[in-house]
Amino acid sequence: MAKVVPGYVTAEVEGDFVVFLIGMRINKWWKLHKWVPVMAAMGPMLRELIRRKELGLLHFTSWIGPSGPLLVQYWRSVEQLEAFAKDARLPHHPAWKRWNKAIGDSGDVGIWHETYVVHNGAYETLYGNMPAFGLGRAGTTAPLTRATRGAAGRRAANAG
Repeated sequence: MAKVVPGYVTAEVEGDFVVFLIGMRINKWWKLHKWVPVMAAMGPMLRELIRRKELGLLHFTSWIGPSGPLLVQYWRSVEQLEAFAKDARLPHHPAWKRWNKAIGDSGDVGIWHETYVVHNGAYETLYGNMPAFGLGRAGTTAPLTRATRGAAGRRAANAG
């Protein structure tokens, strides 16, 4: 179990970075043969990204929601994210080809993603009595002072 850090900390990431949300929606639960392979495809991708830090993934967190899984990923750059997705030698490309062949526009399984480019200092975070989490795992954490305890103070500190 991760060690809880008492008090309040903030995340620090040097330079620009990317927040990438990716998930799937199980539209027809009874079609296990359709959605189980889609869900299983993420494991090899994440293992490759963890093993090869030079590909650009900084950290990820995952959840299983009422309609399917969600991953929040932090990337060094959108160029690295796109290069990973397009490289035929890496796991995303063959998984995407399998998706198009097995699912396509059938409506059985939904997939989605959102990409946000975050410019240096254009974010704010607060973690209270938490282990390192989210952006704090992608970068580093730093204790908050009285001046940076409020959201406005954190935004000002990040901008400077």
